[in-house]
Amino acid sequence: FGYVKQAIALNACSYVLKPMEDQELIDALTKVRMELDRLHERKETEEAYQQMIPILKNQYLLQILQRPYDGAILDIIKREYRLTELHWPVCVILLELDNVSTWRTGSLDSEEKLSAIEEYFTRLHKLLEQRGFEYICKVTDQRTAVLLNGGRGKEEIQALLEELKREYNYSMTVGEGRAVHQLEQLHTSYMEALDALDYKMFRGKGKWILYSEVPTEDREDVKSLDIRLDALFTAMTEYDIVRIYDELEAIQLLASSIRSKFTIRNLAVYIMVKLEGHLQAMNEELYRMAGLELKNLDILLQFETMDDIFSWLRMKAMEISEMLKNRKSTKNGRLVEEIIENIQARMHENITLRDMANRFSFSPNYLGVLFKEETGHNFSDYVIKLRMERARDLLKTTKLKIYEIASQTGYQYLPYFSRQFKEMYGMTPLEYRRKHS
Repeated sequence: FGYVKQAIALNACSYVLKPMEDQELIDALTKVRMELDRLHERKETEEAYQQMIPILKNQYLLQILQRPYDGAILDIIKREYRLTELHWPVCVILLELDNVSTWRTGSLDSEEKLSAIEEYFTRLHKLLEQRGFEYICKVTDQRTAVLLNGGRGKEEIQALLEELKREYNYSMTVGEGRAVHQLEQLHTSYMEALDALDYKMFRGKGKWILYSEVPTEDREDVKSLDIRLDALFTAMTEYDIVRIYDELEAIQLLASSIRSKFTIRNLAVYIMVKLEGHLQAMNEELYRMAGLELKNLDILLQFETMDDIFSWLRMKAMEISEMLKNRKSTKNGRLVEEIIENIQARMHENITLRDMANRFSFSPNYLGVLFKEETGHNFSDYVIKLRMERARDLLKTTKLKIYEIASQTGYQYLPYFSRQFKEMYGMTPLEYRRKHS
């Protein structure tokens, strides 16, 4: 009787209720197996859907923060994310991981660094959820947004970040936007939190920066400084001595309103960090060109005045600019510059070392060795680097679709393009565009 009950439960009742031929038994069991397979597939689908829910919730909140929505779309997002349950007023805070430069992660390779950062943020999100912070959103690989009800919970998050700092030796800077009273205004609070984070260069790392406490003129100074730094680095690349002095004087004028010696030093370190990024984009290293590592900038503590600091910056800028000029003036340096220009002009094509060797009448082996001596990179790696830099610029300056950018940079297979982009910049092309939009 027990077997009969099991058979009925498995929907094999046609077998147990009447005598059957062998084929009928086989058909009945086949039908049962198909039904079980269907139920198994449904269960897998439901499990996959459950795993997708956190991703969808993250996207819902990210869309509200990054774009001002209204109307029907906002109503759908409200319902799906239960945003109607928010207790107003609410402010947006952005938590940004400090110390993600190569000089902080020691000998770790890029994959290990990404893994360490991912582990850190997984732990951060888990701790936030355990402490009752329901509205959490991953913005980029280095940033997370959290909604605070009426400013409550600040002390808890600060204690949580201290706990993580002891565990991982990473610090975080927090930017806080002003409190708002409607869902449609969350975008404004989010943008203010971004502006507050920009002020990190003046306040230093590991601080909680309120947008309301950042003077208006300082917000403008941050934007002006980035423009000036871009102009300075261009002048250094072109060995334009007059412009180097002019831009440094303009930056010093911007800094003259700062009253804190500590903040002036933060600004000098910020300039060197930006310079390191500029040199890396040119396949150069700050340490190799100026004998400096960012972790060894204690020399700045020895200077007593702002003039001392900027005299030192001016000297280093001239040294690096002259070294860049000398690199370009060598015979092989000019040849490599021509090759790079050729690559940039044909970025959308399939570019190989053999093809380039034929164009410049060299053997592939000789050209490969020469190219690596001048740039420090294999030819194929350098081509990938140039493609990724072009893709990065197109993502920031155009509204082209991702697949169009992939095509313009020589990639016909979109997943491969996205994977290489993430390996270089730590985020997908879509995430990069959102961060810099």
